[in-house]
Amino acid sequence: MTTPGTVVDPAWLRAALDQAESPADSYQYPLTILDVRWRLGAPSARPDHLSGHVPGAVFVELSDDLTGRHGPTGGRHPLPDPDRLQEVLRAAGVRADSTVVVYDDGDGLPAARAWWTLRWAGHDRVAVLDGGYRAWLAAGGPVETAVPEPAPGDVTVRPGQLPTLDAAAAAALPATGVLLDVRAAERYRGEREPIDPVAGHIPGAVNVPKTGTVGPDGRLLDPARLRELFAAAGVRDGAPVGAYCGSGVTAAHTALALTVAGFRPALYVGSWSDWISDPSRPVATGE
Repeated sequence: MTTPGTVVDPAWLRAALDQAESPADSYQYPLTILDVRWRLGAPSARPDHLSGHVPGAVFVELSDDLTGRHGPTGGRHPLPDPDRLQEVLRAAGVRADSTVVVYDDGDGLPAARAWWTLRWAGHDRVAVLDGGYRAWLAAGGPVETAVPEPAPGDVTVRPGQLPTLDAAAAAALPATGVLLDVRAAERYRGEREPIDPVAGHIPGAVNVPKTGTVGPDGRLLDPARLRELFAAAGVRDGAPVGAYCGSGVTAAHTALALTVAGFRPALYVGSWSDWISDPSRPVATGE
């Protein structure tokens, strides 16, 4: 097996599992699988994990384990406390030399945020299972219900290994590069806002909805098509690019797509929910 790239498919993961379990041909790195399924508006997706998961996968809560506490500023899903994150990852069995594969139900959002968080924390060998658990089942992947008890890991969290934006940097970015608003077009235009108390977008931001980066099966488009999509929005090699959404989860998926396309994006972690926490910040509407 080769070290995975940014995304892996079910066939790669199944082969990695087979090698990890074969003493005669062991996988070259310890393999850790994280189930980060997430029920928006529900207390937890742990019941889904208990009813069936990829063999050996450890369940990790996105909101409680991989993001910080929601406060007056910082958005709904702020950066996690590094010490808390290290504790969570070690409890899940993540080692310094682990290959980590993260998956969700299939929309890619929590898995992408988990991927981004691990990369931000300094763990480079991490990939998203493209298509998530739905793709795993469709490919005939095995399922188990036993709750794994991984040996404690030894990973060290080194925060700040991926670029981030705060509100000031997000406001300034359109002057030198491209700031992508990846929410639905009607939310960007300020016509409808089902979650946040203020509608609209950051002045100068360009709307590239996350839905445009995936195919009908929910999997990422190939790198060439992603480059075309982002190029149409003005993204260029060598110029800064950043992304935001409502709370920093959907934008992490766009950061994943940008990375697959060959760019190095910055994530405005606080996103729109942080931007509007200061009423003095300007709000744009329309196109």
